[in-house]
Amino acid sequence: MFGKNKSVKSTITCLIGAGTHIEGNVLFQGGLRVDGHIKGNIYSDAEHPSILVISEHARIDGEVHGSQIVVNGLINGAIYASGLLELQPKARVSGNVYYKGLEMHNGAIVRGQLENTDEEFRPALKLLASNQS
Repeated sequence: MFGKNKSVKSTITCLIGAGTHIEGNVLFQGGLRVDGHIKGNIYSDAEHPSILVISEHARIDGEVHGSQIVVNGLINGAIYASGLLELQPKARVSGNVYYKGLEMHNGAIVRGQLENTDEEFRPALKLLASNQS
């Protein structure tokens, strides 16, 4: 009523349960929740909005790509969030993080660089000439 909600309206349609171990890349569409261990990269279909939830029990050894990503587990690799990235209190990330929007809770740890990829909000640097009179 007062504004448009820009969050992804996807629902979780797939679950990789605790005790499941996958070796290889995972490509998904819509919503994916991971409670298990993936040794490989995770990619969402770039043509459609997606939501990826990495639970506190999950471990990912590889890169993570998606539009909306919620992390509360362990990721050893870079994160590429084309929309909102939420790092919950038990999130542990060892790798660089590229995001458009970021919400980081107290307790989350990132061992890597954080880089905002939203060009619209990057300030332009202006250098003053050193020989002004």
